[in-house]
Amino acid sequence: MKEILLKGKQVTLREMTKSDAHDLYEVAQDERIWAHMMNRMETQKDMESYINAALNAKEQGSEYPFVIIHNETNKIIGSTRFMDINLAHQRLEIGNTWLNPKFWRTPVNTECKYLLFKHCFEELHLNRVQLKTDHENIRSQQAIKRIGAKKEGILRNHIIRVNGTIRHTVMFSVIKEEWPEVKKSIELILEEAHK
Repeated sequence: MKEILLKGKQVTLREMTKSDAHDLYEVAQDERIWAHMMNRMETQKDMESYINAALNAKEQGSEYPFVIIHNETNKIIGSTRFMDINLAHQRLEIGNTWLNPKFWRTPVNTECKYLLFKHCFEELHLNRVQLKTDHENIRSQQAIKRIGAKKEGILRNHIIRVNGTIRHTVMFSVIKEEWPEVKKSIELILEEAHK
C-alpha cells in the first residue's frame, strides 16, 4: 500500500514511524487505554516493540498503522490501523485503535472511522471493512454500532488476554452496499458534534 495521509477537521491520520515512539508512549500513560487491548504499555521499550511489530506487519502487507494527530495542537493523541489486509478479496479490518482518554466521548474517534471508511470504500474500492472488539468492552461496541456497522456475531473463546483470561470477540462490519447510508449517518453525527 502506498503512503496514506487522511485529513479531517479535527484529526489527521498519517503513517506510523519509529520516531513516533516517544510521543505515542507519552499519550499512552493511562491504564484505562489498555484494559481491553492485547498489549501492555508499561515502558518506553513496550512502545518501541509495539511500533516495531506494527511496522514489520506493514512490511509484510498485512497491516498499515497510523498515528492520530489532533489538528488543533498538532500532537499525537493515539493510534489506529488497517489490519488483516486482503486486497485480493477486497477486504480489511480497522482495529487496534486507542486514544488518550482526554479524547474519549468526543467526535475524534468518529472522525477517524469516517476517514478510514471513506478511504477503504472510495479509494481502495473494498467490498468489506470489519471491526472487532472485546465482549466486555461495551463502550467500544456502542461506538461501533453508533457509526452504523452491523453486528455479525461473537467468536467464542477467541483470544487469551495478556492477564490470562479468555476473551470472546464481537464482530462487526460495513459492506460496500451499506457505505452510502453509513457515510450519511456519520456525516450527520459529525455535523451535530461541530454545532
